[in-house]
Amino acid sequence: MDGIGAVAESFLNNYSGFEKVSILVTIGLLVLPFIAGQRCGVDFRWAIAYGLVLGVLTYWVYARDKRRAEEGAWRVPEVWLHLLELLGGWPGAFLAQRRLRHKCSKINYQFVFWLIVAAHQFAAYDSLYNWQHSRTALNWIERATKHPR
Repeated sequence: MDGIGAVAESFLNNYSGFEKVSILVTIGLLVLPFIAGQRCGVDFRWAIAYGLVLGVLTYWVYARDKRRAEEGAWRVPEVWLHLLELLGGWPGAFLAQRRLRHKCSKINYQFVFWLIVAAHQFAAYDSLYNWQHSRTALNWIERATKHPR
C-alpha cells in the first residue's frame, strides 16, 4: 500500500480504538461539506488549507485551555472556543474534546458545540439545493416580523 492509504493506516495505527472512532466520525461529518464544496466549485487547495489551519489552531487552543485549567490559571472564554468552531474549526474541536477529554462532559457546552456542527451540516445540505430551505425560512421570518401599517 502506498500514498494516502499508507499514511492513513499509519496514522490510525498510532491511536486507540476510541480515538480511531473519533477520527472516522470526523471524516464522516466532513463528507457532506466536501460534496457541497465540490458541487459549488470550491478550490479545494484553499478549502483544505483553511480547514487544516483552523482545525489545528482550535485543537491548540483547546489544549492550552486544558493545561490552564489543570494549573488553575486564566482560562480561554467558552465564547472564543465556540467562535473558532463556528469559523470552521469544529473538526479540531471535536478531536480535541475526545483526545484531551476537555469540555466533553459540560452539557451546555456540548449543546452549543453540536448546534454549530449541525449548522455546518445544514449549510452544506442546503447549498446542494440552491439554498431553498434557507430562503423559505427567511421569507417566513420576514412575513412574521412585518408590522401592519
